[in-house]
Amino acid sequence: MAKYIFVTGGVTSSLGKGIIAASLAKLLQARGLRVTIQKFDPYINVDPGTLNPYEHGECFVTEDGAETDLDLGHYERFLSIYTSQANNVTTGRIYQTVINKEREGAYLGKTVQVVPHITDEIKRRMLLLGKTGDYDIVISELGGTVGDIESLPFIEAVRQLQWELPEEDVVVVHLTLVPYLRAAKELKTKPTQHSVKMMSETGVHPDIIVCRTEEPLSNDIKRKIALFCNVKQEAVIEAMDAPTIYEVPLAMLREKLDIICMKKLNITNYKEPELEKWKGFLDKLKYPKSKVTIGLIGKYIELQDAYKSILESFIHAGAMNEVKVEVVNVHSEYITGENVAEKLEGLDGLLVAPGFGHRGIEGKIIAVQYAREHALPFFGICLGMQMSVIEYGRNVLGLKDAHSTEMDQLTPNPVINMMEEQKQITMMGGTMRLGSYPCDIKEGTLAHKIYGSLHVNERHRHRYEFNNKYLEQYEKSGMVASGRNPETGLVEIMEIPSHPFFIGVQYHPELKSTVEKPAPLFVSFIDAAKKYNEQKSSRKSSVLQNELN
Repeated sequence: MAKYIFVTGGVTSSLGKGIIAASLAKLLQARGLRVTIQKFDPYINVDPGTLNPYEHGECFVTEDGAETDLDLGHYERFLSIYTSQANNVTTGRIYQTVINKEREGAYLGKTVQVVPHITDEIKRRMLLLGKTGDYDIVISELGGTVGDIESLPFIEAVRQLQWELPEEDVVVVHLTLVPYLRAAKELKTKPTQHSVKMMSETGVHPDIIVCRTEEPLSNDIKRKIALFCNVKQEAVIEAMDAPTIYEVPLAMLREKLDIICMKKLNITNYKEPELEKWKGFLDKLKYPKSKVTIGLIGKYIELQDAYKSILESFIHAGAMNEVKVEVVNVHSEYITGENVAEKLEGLDGLLVAPGFGHRGIEGKIIAVQYAREHALPFFGICLGMQMSVIEYGRNVLGLKDAHSTEMDQLTPNPVINMMEEQKQITMMGGTMRLGSYPCDIKEGTLAHKIYGSLHVNERHRHRYEFNNKYLEQYEKSGMVASGRNPETGLVEIMEIPSHPFFIGVQYHPELKSTVEKPAPLFVSFIDAAKKYNEQKSSRKSSVLQNELN
């Protein structure tokens, strides 16, 4: 049977429970244990698929097509193993299941209540992955903070499991904030004390307290927290701000978080952690040999988490190419034909990001045109690929009114059209083309060179597709469909062979990029940007040399 670790949070949100959970999982995995992580979100949405990115950051999609919390992206990037529908549970999904059972008569006339029915369903989900026999340890991250009304049923479920399961099978890790008051030049432990007290009042007592802090915790501070929060001093863990999230596992290794957890769980059969690849990645990340500047053209750039997987993929690909990737956010809504050169000046590559709706669309099309005409490395993802098709149709094929039916249902040239199977769908949640699908790649193309294979599988999240009625027209004019779904003929990849690097994909390669296996498309895109930067520097040197002569 698996053992269970619950990660809770207090004082404030966004402290980094997901990163702490992923870091702990990475360390346990490196010691030879089979580990998975799941996220319990307290909101009533069934999943984050219908949430605006401004509300909740990006929506991460798993191999099996689940629309999930972005923390599952961190889990996959740290562990290099896939998550699934079972790894993300919301209050909405819990209540939906219980209400459906009640309607079916499953409760035999009983009054359905939060305790025991809702908490029983939460506990069932918490134990589900552990009962498969695939894992030694299941880490459950509880969203929100202790004291939130919506989090109470989840905390209550943990309390019951602490009571029901053997003591050596459950560990509770509580993440809190130890703020530093600069005026007083002092770290304050009171918020942590109140957070632990509040959780203890619900019947759950933490075994380990992880303290987010800007300044080092002295032994006196640790001793004080241990004394007032009723834990051993060794179980008070310092989690200082790190330059990158990928340094957190090594910080937790120094603090012996994994050892303390294994000791509490009575796990004695483990090895020294194998983290050579991880450390090698960090060395490349911290000591790059050069720098490239990438323009991220998007609609939600005000919130960094809206494009979280893309930004992390740039980090992975940058390390692989031994370059620092500096991302410049450019809001597509403010790009015009008059200012595009100014907005994109100094870039070594251009990525047009995914999104939905008509806002900022024309700016994306103008940016694509600039990249195509100026031989600037271009990479389009999902909507970004669709915008490249529209731009090419308008400015190369002469289809001046080419558009997507998502933005203009009456366009005479719907080069991007709604997928046939989507046309009869009226429900919004979980009804897009979701999850992993195969793609056959045309031999000798840029896509073939990038992947080194003629067959790949990538994850999707879309309703609209390239209109194959126009495919012959596009290919005759120089834009090639280099990747297609073998069953439906859906165009997955479009590229321009005459351009140094111009590729758009219907799927989301950023969702499968990990530290140990960066997405090939991102690696090649950054390599192209690196070469573009070198050529640009060489031209500048030549001009300068000529002026001196």
